[in-house]
Amino acid sequence: MEKQTNNPLHGITLKAILEHLVDLYGWESLSHVVDINCFKSDPSISSSLKFLRKTPWAREKVEALYVHSLKH
Repeated sequence: MEKQTNNPLHGITLKAILEHLVDLYGWESLSHVVDINCFKSDPSISSSLKFLRKTPWAREKVEALYVHSLKH
């Protein structure tokens, strides 16, 4: 089995990623950075997780933002 020591997403749940980004940006700023309705209209962790799990392009944007946020 290949080790993923250089993968910052390894072992991190989508919920933890989302909570980190909400703590860092807040829902309003997050909705400007990643333009998806679940961040704009009555946002919640639960509804956002449901959407992100079904929408690969949105999940990729959120994961990329998370990785970017770790570098700063």
